[in-house]
Amino acid sequence: MMPALFIPSHGTFLLLSALCSVVVLIVLIARYKANPFIALMSVSIALAMVTGMPMATIVQSFEAGVGGTLGHIAVVIGLGTMLGKMMAESGGADQIAHTLIRFFGEKRVHWAMVVIGFVVGLPVFFEVGFVLLIPIAFTVAKRTRTSLVLVGLPMVAGLSVVHGLVPPHPAALLAVAAYHADVGKTVFYALIVGIPTAILAGPLYAKLISPHIHLAPENPIAAEFLDRDPHSKLPSFTLTMVTVLLPVIFMMIGSWANTFAAQGTLPNEILQLIGGADIALLIGVLISFITLGKMRGFSRDTILKFTNECLAPTATITLLVGAGGGFGRILEDSGTAAAIVDVALRAHIPLLLLAWLVAAAVRIATGSATVAMTTAAGIIAPIALHVHGAQPELLAIATGAGSLVFSHVNDGGFWMVKEYFNMTVADTFKTWTVCETIISTVALALTLVLARIV
Repeated sequence: MMPALFIPSHGTFLLLSALCSVVVLIVLIARYKANPFIALMSVSIALAMVTGMPMATIVQSFEAGVGGTLGHIAVVIGLGTMLGKMMAESGGADQIAHTLIRFFGEKRVHWAMVVIGFVVGLPVFFEVGFVLLIPIAFTVAKRTRTSLVLVGLPMVAGLSVVHGLVPPHPAALLAVAAYHADVGKTVFYALIVGIPTAILAGPLYAKLISPHIHLAPENPIAAEFLDRDPHSKLPSFTLTMVTVLLPVIFMMIGSWANTFAAQGTLPNEILQLIGGADIALLIGVLISFITLGKMRGFSRDTILKFTNECLAPTATITLLVGAGGGFGRILEDSGTAAAIVDVALRAHIPLLLLAWLVAAAVRIATGSATVAMTTAAGIIAPIALHVHGAQPELLAIATGAGSLVFSHVNDGGFWMVKEYFNMTVADTFKTWTVCETIISTVALALTLVLARIV
């Protein structure tokens, strides 16, 4: 009797297609040195065709993903790079680097970077914090003659931990609201989980992996921030920190607008406007033209030159981030993301672990931690109403932890880290992707331990 042929279900086929597409992408870029943007676009279209998306909607879906991602990220990268350039040219980044090195010592500067990433990242999205702090990472690495991986990885670990776990970060607050969790308790538990997680994934892992990552001696983006007259007088530490933190302060004010003014009133609307990431960064850049420009003796023409020349190296990053968004949208519109979530939901597992799994599935499928958090919270919150013993605060943290796992080629953060650090795709997986996965799994483990205690 002939054995029956194995015919996979449609959901299984979608999962296998998604897995194959990611493998093909990695091989094309890492092995055959294909242009990452072309590879992402080509594989996205191929995946859409294989999974049966209507031909007429494939390009529209990819373009929608690109546009939706770049609508926010392109502005953040552009304005953040300008602010970083002003910090670099004025010597502000040098001043912050010198102060951190003096306070922590050269051998412990990676600890300084995780602290500054943790603090600055609290009120801002990852991409905003990244472009604000990357000039400092470049400068610290140069001054201490250490690897950018040793300095920069702790910084991005701090940013990522607060992005996923700690209110008042906007992304974490979304999960808190969905589960009707107490904000104060969530912050307390998130700090208990987040601080050791950031230490493990940041300074400790960076110390372990940095000797094995060999970066190219020339980094074109870093050069934009390091080309400064070494004999010029540096601005004060306080002035520089106030300038770089102004966008952060405006965003915090915007998030608390309803506390300062009644909802729907003109003062409330103004606070909401200036508290948006784009406007807050714009104001920060304009103020930097005065504090780090005019007050440093730079002419209008010189400031214009700085802002124009710093944008050229970011073009590749912007395209890659957009293409990653396009790939993520194809995964959503083809039904692959839903298939992954369905597999996670069918498993009979504890609610905290289920929240982590659903968020992890959406994260891997779409590349967005924020989308993963909101989607998973929306799925798990109704289930949590019928399950006793699951604390909403811990559910919010577990969901945030799942949303950070395994950042790969459909995540804009993956390409930002790769391009700014000037790493290969393989090295980005070894550093950034592993760092994110450490954060996700350690945070889950600590949350499960905490659930047994509180």
